[in-house]
Amino acid sequence: MNVPVKKPRAYFKWQNLVIVITLILLLISALPNFYSNQVNIQITPRSEAGKPIAPQPLKALLAKQEQQFTGISANKAYTSLVLSDETARTQVEKVLKEKLAGEYVIASTVVNNAPAWLQVLGGEPIKLGLDLSGGVLFVLDVDIEQALTERLNQISLSLKSMVMENKLRGVQLAVSGQSGISLTLAASSTQSLKPLLAEITRVYPELTPEKVSSHRLTLTYAAPELAKFRQQTMKQTIKTMRGRIEELGITEAVTQQQGKNRIRIELPGVHDPEQAKRIIGATASLEFYQLAANSRAMGIKRISDENGRQLVLNSQAVFTGSNIKNASPGRDQMGAPLVNLTLDSAGGKKMSKFSKENIGKPMVTVFSEYYRNQHNQAVKKSEVINVATIQSHLGAQFSITNMPSLQEAQELALLLRAGSLTAPVTIVKQQTIEATLGADNIDKGIKALTLGIAITLVFMMLWYRSLGLIANIALALNLMSLLGLMSLLPGAVLTLPGIAGLVLTVGMAVDTNVLIFERIKEELKRGRKVLMAIEVGYKHAFATILDANITTLITGMILYAIGYGPVKGFAVILCLGILTSMFTGVFVSKALTNLVIRENKQQLLGVAL
Repeated sequence: MNVPVKKPRAYFKWQNLVIVITLILLLISALPNFYSNQVNIQITPRSEAGKPIAPQPLKALLAKQEQQFTGISANKAYTSLVLSDETARTQVEKVLKEKLAGEYVIASTVVNNAPAWLQVLGGEPIKLGLDLSGGVLFVLDVDIEQALTERLNQISLSLKSMVMENKLRGVQLAVSGQSGISLTLAASSTQSLKPLLAEITRVYPELTPEKVSSHRLTLTYAAPELAKFRQQTMKQTIKTMRGRIEELGITEAVTQQQGKNRIRIELPGVHDPEQAKRIIGATASLEFYQLAANSRAMGIKRISDENGRQLVLNSQAVFTGSNIKNASPGRDQMGAPLVNLTLDSAGGKKMSKFSKENIGKPMVTVFSEYYRNQHNQAVKKSEVINVATIQSHLGAQFSITNMPSLQEAQELALLLRAGSLTAPVTIVKQQTIEATLGADNIDKGIKALTLGIAITLVFMMLWYRSLGLIANIALALNLMSLLGLMSLLPGAVLTLPGIAGLVLTVGMAVDTNVLIFERIKEELKRGRKVLMAIEVGYKHAFATILDANITTLITGMILYAIGYGPVKGFAVILCLGILTSMFTGVFVSKALTNLVIRENKQQLLGVAL
């Protein structure tokens, strides 16, 4: 008796359509990686009346310095210089700045040579890490203990004002290192301890009061609150650093926590490490104070201005740099440099209320920063940069005048836009990687990848014949898909270990096909027809492939979570490579297999039982 055998399940047309569309999108995304980059250097006159430098003198200057370039063009606003070799960028910029910086502003950008239609679609090449593109590595140490001491000092000043408001006499406050604040009351004031403690707990819930005696107590951070303070300090410092890096115009930087209290910053493509060091390592903060009415009152600050005159300030700042929403350099009507500030809503309200109540009175602007003394201790240095009389009711926008120079106004504006640091930072490691070394790493990595792929392709063709050809096509599509996926993800950065991950991905993709093909061989030995053997082979091998890839994916995710720098770059390639290997090794190769052997489907119309 002959009964029809269930026909192996073939891919529906919509499944094939999804595969084709996905491959096309990933191919378009990967295309910019096959075009080279060029460096555009723009030379602009510093003054509006200045004229752009003519191409001929610029050509003569570069020829004299033996610097190569691709082209020079000029218009009414600026002169543009094009370099095809990124490794020459540093030397050419150095020559131009030495010879032309006095009259011209030198700015450079890296542009991909992809066609216009591809750039319109938003196609961009994979971002290269520090070890491939060259640049600067900084490792910063965050002094959280100093931040804690500074926070306790601020709370102590606030408590002094609180004591004055409650009209308590004989109260002494002292900050005892990082252990907390010691509060001692006179015998006549002990009855006021309970209401004072209630107010302190309401205003500073993170502090835990511990009674030492009937008239003395300490206010300390409990262990959970202390851990929370450390975590918040690190998060705020990382956020500020990222803001400063964005202000420098660096879009491919990597900023992440390293260990307990260190931050690792990678700046690929940076060719002026001193400028980056000056901005990243700065610990500047800005505060605005009112002059104290009573120089003998509790909770006051004393500071001297640039003329040596001592100023007595209220302990509480009217507002701080954290309330600044935007800052930009400029000049006043007399041409003197200044910084224009825009406050957020909270800062605007504080400034509006303060200026309305203090018209005709001075407001003092204090600039503070940390530096390391000869004993390597963090010391806070504060200086008065402005004492201005409030002429009218101000709002969220005003200016800081009397800046020493326009450059200092520009750097102060940059720091204020990026945000102030609550903890001092110290650069404990600085490493510069030249662009030529990065190019050498890329060349060696590509050679290793090419050799690995060539050997794999030859082996698959000799061992599996027609199925090997399908595997090789799937392998090529896998690499293309991986490049396209990395180009799409904004946080994906290719590093030297990442190239090793690409080589590993080739092995994983081939391993997927080997498992499937060996299973198909087993089914053929059992007497199954070709298409049935292929269907069963893909179906039964899928579970094994899935298990193996999931365990590797978990390992990659752990590496990404706890690793940094090159380790994180390797983990990104590993995880993305697993996804693309599963896609091409199983789904794409099966679709290709079904397409190649369509003519054999008649063998499965029936089987004699």
